Order: sequence, then C-alpha cells, then structure tokens
Amino acid sequence: MFTPEPTDAACIATIRTLAADVVGKANSGHPGAPMGMAPVAHVLFTRFFNANSADSKWFNRDRFVLSNGHGCALQYIMLHLLGYKLSMDDLKAFRQLDSLTPGHPEANHTDGVEVTTGPLGQGFANGVGLAMAQTHLGATYNRQNFDLINNYTYVFTGDGCLMEGVASEAASLAGHLQLGNLIVIYDDNHISIDGATAVAFTENVEQRFLAYGWQVLHVDDGDNDLAAIYDAIATAREEKSKPTIIRLRTTIGYGSKQQGTHGVHGSPLKADDIQALKSKFGFPPDQSFYVPKETYEMYGAVALRGAQLEAAWSTLLAQYAKVYPKEHAELTRRIVGKFPEGWEQRLPVYKPTDPAQASRKLSEIVLTALAPVLPELMGGSADLTGSNLTKVKGSVDFQPPSTNLGDYTGTYIRYGVREHGMGAIANGLSAYGAIIPYVGTFLNFVSYAAGAVRLSALSKHQVIWVATHDSIGLGEDGPTHQPIETAAHLRAIPNLDFWRPADGNETSASYLIVLRSKETPSVISLSCQNLPNLEGSTIECAARGGYVLYDVEGEDLTIVSSGSEVSIALEAASKLKAEGVKARIVSLPCWSVFDRQDKEYQLSVLRSGAPILSLEALLTLGWQKYSHEQYGLYGWGASGPYKKVYEKFGITGTNIAAVSKKVVAFYQQKGGEVISPLVKAL
Repeated sequence: MFTPEPTDAACIATIRTLAADVVGKANSGHPGAPMGMAPVAHVLFTRFFNANSADSKWFNRDRFVLSNGHGCALQYIMLHLLGYKLSMDDLKAFRQLDSLTPGHPEANHTDGVEVTTGPLGQGFANGVGLAMAQTHLGATYNRQNFDLINNYTYVFTGDGCLMEGVASEAASLAGHLQLGNLIVIYDDNHISIDGATAVAFTENVEQRFLAYGWQVLHVDDGDNDLAAIYDAIATAREEKSKPTIIRLRTTIGYGSKQQGTHGVHGSPLKADDIQALKSKFGFPPDQSFYVPKETYEMYGAVALRGAQLEAAWSTLLAQYAKVYPKEHAELTRRIVGKFPEGWEQRLPVYKPTDPAQASRKLSEIVLTALAPVLPELMGGSADLTGSNLTKVKGSVDFQPPSTNLGDYTGTYIRYGVREHGMGAIANGLSAYGAIIPYVGTFLNFVSYAAGAVRLSALSKHQVIWVATHDSIGLGEDGPTHQPIETAAHLRAIPNLDFWRPADGNETSASYLIVLRSKETPSVISLSCQNLPNLEGSTIECAARGGYVLYDVEGEDLTIVSSGSEVSIALEAASKLKAEGVKARIVSLPCWSVFDRQDKEYQLSVLRSGAPILSLEALLTLGWQKYSHEQYGLYGWGASGPYKKVYEKFGITGTNIAAVSKKVVAFYQQKGGEVISPLVKAL
C-alpha cells in the first residue's frame, strides 16, 4: 500500500522545475517528457528501486533504462538527487562539450547510466537483455536460502520506441521467455516529434502487448495519482511469469503553459514560462536550479537504504562462499571479468595436412572447445542455427521451464528471425555483466541490426557476431544474400573489430582476440565453403591482424587478401612462380587489429619496394589504404554454384596470376621507387 510522505509533492516539483532549468540553461533538449514522468520516476526510485549510489556497479542492483533517451534530463536529475557522481554543476553543463551530461545517456560515461539510449527502441531491447541476464544467472547460481541474483529491470519508454521495429522484436521474445523481472513503463503522452501521435500511431498498444504474452496494466492519471502508480509497479513485481508494461497516461510538459502540446517536446521553455512553473509549485520564481532541503533529505535516505542493501548482500555472498565454494568462485570470477588460467590452450591448432573445412565449422569447433571452461559464453542465432553452427553440442536452450524446451540455466538462445532485436538484446546481456554474448546470422543480415551494432561499439559492449555466408561464396542464394558491401560498412565503425579468417588457425586467433577485447564488439566473418589449412598460418601471427603468410626476397609483387580468397592468392603465387614472377602473400584477417600494431611491424608486412595488389570477393572500398591496386567486386554478385560465381568474377588463381603480371608490368614500365601505401597512411 502506498504511504504518502509530506515531501512527495516537493520532490516531484523539484524534478519538474529542474528539468525546465537544465534544458533552459542549455537552450537545447527535451523538457516535456521529464516533466510528465516526474511522478513515476519519484515513486519508482524512492519506493522500489534497489541500488547503491555509492557503488553504481553493485552486481545485484536493479537496472534502469531510459529508452526514450531524449528525456535524459530526467535521468540525470534522478542520478544527482540519489547521490551518484553527478553534481549540480554537471546538471548545469547539460549538453555542453565534454560534460558528464551529454545530449543522450551514454554508458561508461555517466555514473549510473547502464546503457546508451536515444536511438529509439534500442533501450527497450537492451532492457530485455538485462532481464534475460538476471534470469539466467539467478537460475544458474541461486540456491535455497541464497537468492543472490534477483534484481528487476525497469524501462521507461515512449511512443517513439514502441513505433520502432526493434522494440517489437524484443517485446515478442520477452513475452515468449516469460521474463517476470522486466517492468516497462510506457509514457503515453500522445506526442512525438511530428506532433500528435494520431497522425501515425493509433494502434491499441495494450492489446498488442497482451498478444505478445505480457501482463498489461494502466494508470490513467500519471500526473497526480501516486497511489495508482505505486500499485501498478507493486502488481508488476508480483507477476513472476510475464513481463509487464504499464501504460501511464501523462501530460507532456506538465505544469508549463505549453503542457500537452508538441511545443514542449523538444524545445526549452521560455523564461516567463519557467518562472510561472516555479510559482505554480511554490518555488522561488527567480531562483534557478533550486532544490529544497527536504528533497535532498528524502533522496539521501534512499541512498542510505541502498548502501544497507548492498552490505546485506555482501554478507549473504560471503555465507554462500562457505556453502557453495565452487559456484562462488566461478560467479565472482565472472563478475570481475577474469578468465580461467590457460583457457587459451583450448583453442584448436591446425596443420596444413588437416582437412579443409568451412570457417563457420571451424568457429563451431572453437565454441565447442571453449564452452566447458567459459560458461559466460551465452549465444544464439536468428533462426539460422543449422547454418551458423552456433549451438554447442549438448548445450541447453535458454527457455522458460514451463515450455519443456529447455530451462533458464541454458546458454543457447533461440532468437527467432529478429536480427535487430537480437543485436540490441545482446548489448543488454553484455551490459549486465558476467556474460559474454555471441549472436549468429548471415553476414548480409548483420545489416538488419546496424543500429544495435553501432551502439555496441559506442558503448564498449563485448558482443561477438558469428556472421556466416560471408561472400559470393554462398553461391546459389544470389545477390540478395551475398554481402558484397557489408564488410566495408563494418570496417568503418570505430571500436569494432571485423575478422575474416582464412583457415583454422586464423579462426582460433580471431576468437582469442575477440575474447580478450573486453570493451570492443567484434564480427567474425565466416565462409560456408570449405577452406584449406594454410602453410605458414599460426594463431600467434594471425592474432596481430595481419602477417606475411608466404615470403620471398626481392619480390615483384605482394598480394594481400583475407578470408576465403587467401588460398586463391596462394594459388596465384604458385602459378606466378612457375613463370618466374616472385609474389609475397599477406593475410590480413582484421584491419583494425593490424592497425593497432606498431609502425615497424606494419611496414615489415606491407613493405615498400614492389606493388601491392589486394584481393577480396567483396567491394574493394577501403583496400586503398593497404594496396596500390585492388581486385574485387564492383557491383552485385550472382546466383549459381559458388565456384562458377568465382569464375564469373575472375577470382581464380589463374586470373589473379594474369592480373598480377599486368600490375607488375605496369609498375616496371612506370619506374621509380614503389612506396607502401602505409607510409602515407601512418
């Protein structure tokens, strides 16, 4: 039952007036949603939310996601009042360069912000991932009398998020998974950027979520009815087998002269409106950033409660260690992100005489080898398990026990055909901690998840994409499935490692580095056709991102390549050798990792003295940084048996040898010293 406090009204008025001041001082931002959602934020954080502002990384804290991230003034105000590392001066620096209060919430930047939000719908899906993580880890490590991992995930969302497809994908999966720890509060204010939502969004949201299998609640007066807000959240917490969405009817910009209109959505209030707002709530009209003493006192008590909760949890964890030492050791290791000693020795090593295999199969072999020692690897596929080869033999599906399809201790996730939702959910899994998520689809369909991949990189989430069928080598499915441009896009994203291994050792090397890269997401681009194991490839060499696979002195040409074309480059070199032309072969499985090597090493691999020709069965965009001439695709692929498709585009040992001779002849005729492109790039 809701127990009113004398300071509730003053606290809510504080949030509303601070939102007006924060956005007003910046002369930029969105005051409307924070003003409208002030009551629910106050009730949630003072009555329900379990966290410790003095230790924002306490593992069993409740997670909060502001999916409608444009309303971040609300989140920053709450963090400040609760005592996180966000001062009043930080609020005054809202949206200013290098401040802790940027224009949208950013993970790993502002204390207390769990995930980066703003691109609408992403935070909603992140929340599903956070809830899945708690569900899995609780099922795995909790024991009778030791309910160690039991936090809730709360998500604030708006009309814009619910229009985005990524939220629909995630909501559908959350309903299937019966995530009773997920509580979404929908700010139903009927306003979006274009004006009233009636122009484009008239569906019955409650009915949609009922169809997804959610519990649906509503509060018709979210502006004033604190008891109804409290009761809705309390009811949501009691439902253990369904996620809950609470439709909260609010008035955007509540209290201002423009309340309920589009004008208060994304523009600061005028000075006279801010003064009138403060007078209306009994605050000094001419005093900016005013916080009554009783507001700080109420939130100070909440912070104290959070510290006490963490202390009690730490005591419980210590007791757990005595009763379940093995589980305790593994859980605490996972929480701090430390791997078991010698895990790298599990990586498969290959000899040239080992049989040729598709690199997607080589990836499966790595996952199978690592799963027993790295239980934090939790992965799945977007309905392509048999093609991506992402399921480790014997692994259990992550499913509600009631379905008899698996249980919550399972580490394999059936994402269904939901690539974008899958990527955004994986960001939430990573953000929770103690889990390293991997996700599988065709490389071409990573494009469907571009928004989530970008936020992985920006937020430093360690998400691994197992991206198979990575070129025209997939053959008969044709141009609709052949990702000739996708690599260029992914290679262009800062803080994203794109790997395209050429054989078994390079595949092992890619997993070695992506697992070591705690703050970098990765895409491992894998073939569906068999690739031979190469003479000269090693895990150690490939782990540097690029290396000399076949060396000669006084070369006439260097051919640099990646993935399935490296063996074709070697075939071309063999043909050239028979004709008296010396060709070095360089494998460059990961550009970004190679770029992080020291300058001397890079120039030893792609050295001056002879022309460099790049070869890849994708677009040539970007190879100009490493090569003088490029051979690849200049348009879409084609449908047919993969060897015929390679022949059609001239990617054969015979044709590459012929092209190489033309390159050598051109540079010999041109004369002068041939300088490595890296000299200029470095």
